[in-house]
Amino acid sequence: MMASREILKASTQMITPMSKFLIVLGGPTASGKTAAGIELAKALDTEIISADSRQLYKETKIGTAVPTEEQLREVPHHFIHSLSLADYYNASMFEQDVLSKLEELFREKDYVLMVGGSGLYINAVCFGIDDLPRVETSIREKLAARFKNEGLAPLQEELKRLDPESYENIDLQNHYRVLKALEISLQTGRPYSSFLTRQKKERDFQIIRLAVDMEREILYERINRRVDAMIDEGLVEEVASLREFRHTTAMKTVGYREIFRHLDGELTLDEAADLIRRNTRKYARKQLTWFRKNKLYEWVHPEDTPGMLEFIRKEIQKHR
Repeated sequence: MMASREILKASTQMITPMSKFLIVLGGPTASGKTAAGIELAKALDTEIISADSRQLYKETKIGTAVPTEEQLREVPHHFIHSLSLADYYNASMFEQDVLSKLEELFREKDYVLMVGGSGLYINAVCFGIDDLPRVETSIREKLAARFKNEGLAPLQEELKRLDPESYENIDLQNHYRVLKALEISLQTGRPYSSFLTRQKKERDFQIIRLAVDMEREILYERINRRVDAMIDEGLVEEVASLREFRHTTAMKTVGYREIFRHLDGELTLDEAADLIRRNTRKYARKQLTWFRKNKLYEWVHPEDTPGMLEFIRKEIQKHR
């Protein structure tokens, strides 16, 4: 480890003061990103930007698997428990908040580490995201009620009428995508697609990307153990305390929605836990697929900190 750190230090000596590096460590849930990120951040003497869209909310802890208090003391983390579930937030706002934080951190650090599995949030920082108008709560709640009472088909038809381009291009079976497009269209009177320029934004820092992977069987076993631990730590009680926020997007995620069904009497606790395990495995597969689509990522084992440092060193040398 020490040898890798010294080599890394030597590699930076010819880098100009304006050459700063954002190092991304992505990967699926339960793959060991948190522990790996802490070890890497300590080796780089830097801080961590959390790119997890659910760990932002201070009311959630068990179901979002936030780092422990001990882990948070080891390395400074940003964008964990920084918002309330009552707050409106999106990837565009995350982009601006992170860029502001990076400007601050880069005054003292040559490297900053961003760790997480929320692909949209990571891409927002790396490539930029279109600035979307804020949607009034009344519009969001009205559409959510329609979805609950009428189903997805009528909303798909309304999207086809209001925004034919989005209707042709988004996943129409993903109700979150359909609702988002409708929210913007109804809020502004303009098609949601008209706000999407899809132009990459230039950054004044370099980006190095790594992604964590391991044998699928091991990942699934880690997921199973995590779900068991969450139940033992009080996930049911945490979800019960968040009933007033049940309508929020954050509460629609794996772990929370299944426990809400348990609290409604639809599932036994064992059935809910089994469903969480299954849905989490499915979510992890989606995350892996998302990261693999981007050929810029170097795949690493979560315990191979020396290998990560060596890859970072080589990438830095390309910018000497």
